[in-house]
Amino acid sequence: MQMPASAPTLTTARLTLTGHAAADLEDCAAMWTDPRVYTMIGGQPRSREDVWIRLLRAIGQWTAFGYGTWVARDTAGRLIGELGLMETRRAITPSIDAAPEVGWTLTGDAQGQGYASEALAAILAWTDARIPATTCIIDPANAPSIRLAERLGYRLRTTGTYRDAPILIFDRAAPLVNPGAIAAR
Repeated sequence: MQMPASAPTLTTARLTLTGHAAADLEDCAAMWTDPRVYTMIGGQPRSREDVWIRLLRAIGQWTAFGYGTWVARDTAGRLIGELGLMETRRAITPSIDAAPEVGWTLTGDAQGQGYASEALAAILAWTDARIPATTCIIDPANAPSIRLAERLGYRLRTTGTYRDAPILIFDRAAPLVNPGAIAAR
């Protein structure tokens, strides 16, 4: 199956997910300075420069791998977060390089409103048709993300180590598609 070289636009009832663009820098940089965002994701705010590099990586992953992350905005155009698939090649023990990593980061104001679940349902529907398995990592103290991952079908593989700290590693296989259903379409 041929993968796209740029992010397709995905829509849900409340969100539009698009590929990253240079114009997203200020909104994304503001998100990454909010302690409600970074506390469970590295524990430190990201500089504008670091966010710019993340943004460029997000754009490039679509070209290099045919999948990547999206910027999610609500119907009013407000940034809700960044979600999707990543090729991070993290120095995690044990390795998670066998499958793309799924990640989600929401603005502090968007947390707890079901946006992550809504956006990830659309992303995983797109992903499941193309990629057989994904993984995700979650800080052991991040109970809301653990619950979300489990609702999405992720199962705890093990506790690993990342940057000298424990990290939970979850795996998810794409649901099996009924070949008869495809032929009937």
